[in-house]
Amino acid sequence: MGSRVTRLMRNFNIENRAHREISKTKPKAAPRHPASSSSPREDIAGVSMAEEIHQKNDPLLSMLKDIYVESKDPDPQAETVPKVNKVEEEMQRRALKYSLPGEPYGFCDVTDVPKGKLSLVEALTSVHMTVPEKLAQEYSLDPKDAKALTEFFFPFDIKIIPPKTEETKQIKDS
Repeated sequence: MGSRVTRLMRNFNIENRAHREISKTKPKAAPRHPASSSSPREDIAGVSMAEEIHQKNDPLLSMLKDIYVESKDPDPQAETVPKVNKVEEEMQRRALKYSLPGEPYGFCDVTDVPKGKLSLVEALTSVHMTVPEKLAQEYSLDPKDAKALTEFFFPFDIKIIPPKTEETKQIKDS
């Protein structure tokens, strides 16, 4: 019922109200600033910006002629230094130290790994190593990566965080 009343009030005398709005005098646009109609340089010299761009400027040309640039080619011997590409580094591979027996776990049979990388099985078996230098030497790893592996790789470390409230059930150590 309320929507009918509001619709009647909204649509009452709509044509007359529309004609009244249309016939009102529109506000006049603000006058433009004189600088936006023409450039200030055009008023001074009588030359437009486009013409000024294409004219030669004698003082600037004379200063440009005073500049002298010397250039030397780089030594060709410096370029002949052999650079090891990252692609070539990855092509160097090493044999696996450990692998899974057979294929019962769904892993494909991997025989070698790029130097500087570890397979998942090797990472899990090297967890007991705590000396990063020994780990880096045995698996051809970067010493920085070996140190990070010994510091941050804990696959079997499980921590139980106690709940904040005492009302919730807690898991007791057995």
